Amino acid sequence: MSAERIYLSPPDMSEADLVALTDAFRSNWIAPVGPALAAFEAEMCRQTGVGHAVALASGTAALHLALKEVGVGPGDRVFCSSLSFAASANAVVYCGAEPVFIDSERSSWNMDPQRLEDALREADAAGALPAAVEVVQAYGQCADMAAIGELCTRYGVPLVEDAAEALGATYRGRAAGSFGRAAVLSFNGNKIITCSGGGMLLTDEAALAARVRYLSTQAREPGREYLHREVGYNYRLSNLLAALGLSQLRALPGKVARRREVFARYVERLGGLPGVTFMPETPGGTGTRWLSSLLIDAGASGLTSGQLLDALEAENIEARPLWRPLHTQPCFAHCRSYGGEVAEELASTGLSLPSQLTEAQQERVCRCVEKVFGR
Repeated sequence: MSAERIYLSPPDMSEADLVALTDAFRSNWIAPVGPALAAFEAEMCRQTGVGHAVALASGTAALHLALKEVGVGPGDRVFCSSLSFAASANAVVYCGAEPVFIDSERSSWNMDPQRLEDALREADAAGALPAAVEVVQAYGQCADMAAIGELCTRYGVPLVEDAAEALGATYRGRAAGSFGRAAVLSFNGNKIITCSGGGMLLTDEAALAARVRYLSTQAREPGREYLHREVGYNYRLSNLLAALGLSQLRALPGKVARRREVFARYVERLGGLPGVTFMPETPGGTGTRWLSSLLIDAGASGLTSGQLLDALEAENIEARPLWRPLHTQPCFAHCRSYGGEVAEELASTGLSLPSQLTEAQQERVCRCVEKVFGR
């Protein structure tokens, strides 16, 4: 294996990012306070149209505090997407609550509004509505937020948007991260923009944002004394990393455009292979194509997604299966789910190809895939 490794979604860095990071370093504003932190939050509000932003240490930290501040606590239930990374449900458990998993719809791979309605109707009849609905904007695109938002309004249940993978996506002209009482973003190293880590909470509620900012800095009361009236968390993002995030955010449109171009080239080159179908785009939405994801029908193609993953790895190309549905994870085996068949089928037949790469690297990926298909 001599060829240079192609990674799934490596950081997209620039000289401008290095300058921003160096300037913040030289300013000596290193800790979780400073001008870059405030500027990062302000720029995120400008780009998403949301009133308030709080930069935090991770997307998971943001989700934990979002759920906590909309009222999720011990003994509660939260209805959440099953086709997602474990962090989506882990944050529910951090609050002492239990996740209830909702299946995907085929038209977006995101939360199925019909399954959600079934779950809410049943819970309402039993007098046990969930404390929140947490919708994941999977693989860089929004769910059917019109239908999901209407259901949450009808049943009086707070909506929290896990847009960790979807910064830069839109739905009916609104930015991902602008739905529900609170939304969260991730800036992990494999995301559209990165601070190496980091996350952010978005909300139009000034009081909610103030509470999250307070809790994320160890719930220390203002003033000279080290006074704490409640337990807080060490969740604030550093100014140093915020400087990097701000530089990355200013380049967001170009980053999204490049990933969409990569996806389009895959569709043009590989879309005609037998049994191959690419991830559909949500009606009314524009996704980021954070990952270039597809399904393989083994009956039509004569091979499985696992076999293609093995062949790519043999050529030193990183590809990944889709998320294993959370309702099938051993740590959540005791949790209820509504449906699950669609998410399981997607996971068993789907994979993601590298989405942040040069055209020459993409040509290498395509040649490998075509070789496996005998083309």
